[in-house]
Amino acid sequence: MDVKVILNQVEKYKGFVYRKVTWGRSNELVVAIEPRKNGRPICSVCGKKRPGYDRQPLRRFQYVPLWGLMVYFVYAMRRVQCPTCGVRVEAVPWASGKRRLTRSFCLFLAQWAKRLSWEETARVFQTSWNRVYDAVREVVEFGLEHRDTSDVEAIGVDEIQYQKGHHYLTLVYQIDAARRRLLYIGQDRRVRTLLRFFHDQGKDWCSRIRFVCSDMWKPYLKVIAKKVPQALHVLDRFHIVAKLNEAVDKVRRTEVKRMKAEGYEDVLGKTKYCFLKKPENLTPFQTVRLTDVLQYDLRSVRAYLLKESFQLFWTYTSPHWAAWYLRKWCARAMRSRLEPVKQFVGTIRRHEELILNWFKARKAYSSGVVEGLNRKVNLITRKSYGHRSLEVLEIALYHTLGDLPEPAAAHRFW
Repeated sequence: MDVKVILNQVEKYKGFVYRKVTWGRSNELVVAIEPRKNGRPICSVCGKKRPGYDRQPLRRFQYVPLWGLMVYFVYAMRRVQCPTCGVRVEAVPWASGKRRLTRSFCLFLAQWAKRLSWEETARVFQTSWNRVYDAVREVVEFGLEHRDTSDVEAIGVDEIQYQKGHHYLTLVYQIDAARRRLLYIGQDRRVRTLLRFFHDQGKDWCSRIRFVCSDMWKPYLKVIAKKVPQALHVLDRFHIVAKLNEAVDKVRRTEVKRMKAEGYEDVLGKTKYCFLKKPENLTPFQTVRLTDVLQYDLRSVRAYLLKESFQLFWTYTSPHWAAWYLRKWCARAMRSRLEPVKQFVGTIRRHEELILNWFKARKAYSSGVVEGLNRKVNLITRKSYGHRSLEVLEIALYHTLGDLPEPAAAHRFW
């Protein structure tokens, strides 16, 4: 079967014909394209048919490989005399702008870039990292322009560190049960960063949000209370438990130093993760070690027992009884004379209402989903290989986590 017949079946363009297919010097297929007779070119700015002006030299456009062979379209671009836009290069259906990659090849590379690293994708399909990046960027730009966010009812807000030092990104996810995806990436973790997201979405969109999950970062709390006051704001359980673990570990480290200074036996050696892990996750050695330490009357032991009793709080289903237990626990913790634990109690009391919203939401929404998506961010940055700017990182994140619509294709090659 002739290559032209195959191309006409999978990639037929109105107003253009495939003239001939030749063998290139580098063992590639070169497909010559010509406009149909009496076919008028289309202005690339206004999109209207205009009279021709002149023709440019031949331009090569890389197409999807066939049988492991590189394929290039060769076409001499026409320029049009547009009364509105002036002299412009025509728009062609197989490529956009000045890109030398066809739309089909861009979509093809972008699909594989989700499965492989960008570097590996470039190597397998005999192209460059920059061309893979251009392909992914074109698909992402199309997806962001055509995505529909009207179905969002629950969002999660969190931040990630994308460079060494205090370099953060604010991420907003859709965390509905039916759909989970990345909605927004903002530089820094300031008030204006999150305000920009709600401003871009508009008041009508914000009024439809029913649930918001976030940590206790003050700028987030401030913006969420202002922009989506009708939403049930659920504080992140993950960060609450993490803060309690920090308090317990601080008690342990302080006691280790005190016992060492006073010449006591090092009974708390190698017990950090014995205190921080859940009992069911302990190794056999850690289980024995913890059992031995719990026999002593230590401040660290008291902090550990308070931590374990706090876990019962999450087992309640009624907001009323959950609040009752939380207040009882806080009163007991304040009598423990453990300063880090008392500081944690102060944090809990300041955010008690937001913490109890997790029970009002019937435990359906939490930032556990957000933390899971954040873990994928590290993998994505590794797969993109060599991103040197924030723009490249944003494109990689939207491409993999954004669940974006893709351009329509006459044929799928994967």
